[in-house]
Amino acid sequence: MNAAMIRKVHVGCRQLGLDTETRHDLQRQITGKDSLSAMSEPELKAVLKALENRGFNPAARGRHKPAPRADLRYVHKLWTLLGTAGALRQPGRAGLNAFLRERFAASWGSVPADIDMLREAAQIADLIDALKAMCRRAGVDLDP
Repeated sequence: MNAAMIRKVHVGCRQLGLDTETRHDLQRQITGKDSLSAMSEPELKAVLKALENRGFNPAARGRHKPAPRADLRYVHKLWTLLGTAGALRQPGRAGLNAFLRERFAASWGSVPADIDMLREAAQIADLIDALKAMCRRAGVDLDP
């Protein structure tokens, strides 16, 4: 059981974009231990619960299909850059959807359940502008 849970922790960290150092910090914060193999089952469950609170979805299998539009793929890329830079509380798809609802629901009237369902070019442009501004504030380099 512990080996499966350890794999699940690694999958969760990968899904959230957490590097090894960040994972170790999280583990120390929750259990006081650096090593997953040194943890008991309840400690591993606590680490998994913390990952789920950050947006890890253990039921998600594999990766999502690429977004249907290039501008939406760019939105995902900007969100990933912000997550890698540590500028997000909840990196990952769930965080992006939450950001979309929080930031634009009032001004747009309604938002889709998932980012990839967004079709209005003007709304996507607003979202891209907001994410670019966040990137500038976080010091994320947008030029390759």
